[in-house]
Amino acid sequence: MPIFEYACQDCGHAFEALVRSSTVPECPHCHSQQLDKQLSVVGRVGASSPKEAAPAAMGPCGSCGHPDGPGSCALH
Repeated sequence: MPIFEYACQDCGHAFEALVRSSTVPECPHCHSQQLDKQLSVVGRVGASSPKEAAPAAMGPCGSCGHPDGPGSCALH
């Protein structure tokens, strides 16, 4: 079940809702079905600004992340 973000056209209330295929979402504040679907903001764990890079995933050897494993890179 996907979670969608909505803004109510009648009262302006912004909310998230779990929406099944057979469900018509409605505002929990005024029960209106006149809703605008909002764009969701995707968050990243560990980054406080968009300029910060996400940490690199550790590779098989645990040092540099080279996909061929230990001894495959210049570090080992």
